[in-house]
Amino acid sequence: MAALEYAAGKEAEVIGKPSPAFFLRALREIGADPGEAAMVGDDIVTDIGGARACGMKGILVRTGKYREETVRASGIAPDLVIDSLADLPEYI
Repeated sequence: MAALEYAAGKEAEVIGKPSPAFFLRALREIGADPGEAAMVGDDIVTDIGGARACGMKGILVRTGKYREETVRASGIAPDLVIDSLADLPEYI
């Protein structure tokens, strides 16, 4: 990274989940406000926690990385928990 910054003469801005800047930049690109968007994901910290930190709703899916013990230990409260992405249409 330092070499690229030096070559470009610019300081890099590194962002990613769960940074609110990551979510806010994506929302800006699609012209949406945090209050009218939701993050659907299986990671309580990076997906749901990041979304909640910038004012979005967080919908946790019990697939992939989902682990009940991780959710309990996180202290993060999703707005909705679903078993499968296929269940999402009945909630939106």
